[in-house]
Amino acid sequence: MTDLDQALSFGAAAQTYDRFRPAYPLAALTWAVDAAEPVRVVDLAAGTGILTRQLLGLGHSVVPVEPDEGMRTQLAAATPGTTALAGSAEAVPLPDGDADVIMTGQAYHWFDRDRAHAEAARVLRPGGRFAPIWNSRDESVTWVAALSRLLADFAGKPSVDTAPELSTFGDRFEPLQRAEFSHAVSQTADSLVGLVRTRSYYLTATRQRQRELEAAVRDLALHHPDLVGREAFDLPYRTTVYRARRR
Repeated sequence: MTDLDQALSFGAAAQTYDRFRPAYPLAALTWAVDAAEPVRVVDLAAGTGILTRQLLGLGHSVVPVEPDEGMRTQLAAATPGTTALAGSAEAVPLPDGDADVIMTGQAYHWFDRDRAHAEAARVLRPGGRFAPIWNSRDESVTWVAALSRLLADFAGKPSVDTAPELSTFGDRFEPLQRAEFSHAVSQTADSLVGLVRTRSYYLTATRQRQRELEAAVRDLALHHPDLVGREAFDLPYRTTVYRARRR
């Protein structure tokens, strides 16, 4: 199973992805865009349009770009009046200097960084901003740390949703700035299992392995000491944003 196979595994579960993946705190989006009035934003690897819809709600003009046909179909269904362009971070189907801001949610780890940075610099106007954003589970909470260990054991590696430590987007960008925000999403045992069903390592597993993971996640939600007797509970996130201006 290659990284490309995993990256393109989401389309088959696009509706589930759109239903269960978390949105981003508005304060994080405001910091990322850093504009006093509406601007033109490219949502790179837009998926089902979770970030696109939030940016539209803030009044911005948004152009989603997504390589997976299934995800583009779901984005169009869930976002009336918006159609995602077929394209990737390494080949953005837009002219030079077309965007004020490029954002990408939960997808930067799939990119070929050097090529993606060069494309972002090409598509951004001078002074425009590139801003990847991540929701990462807050593992300082005991039951969340237990969930992360369970998922890492299943996947054979730590979560790719954790924001990496970045130092630069290349010499065409000014120095990086970083900010972190907190928020939480209410969950039940059913919705937590639904969330796990959107992960690439689940989507590419055998049906038997999928059932095993579903059972383990449900067991944790129902029997972890911090969650026993709680029909609903908050899943806390730390949202990390990097931003840098194009020179």
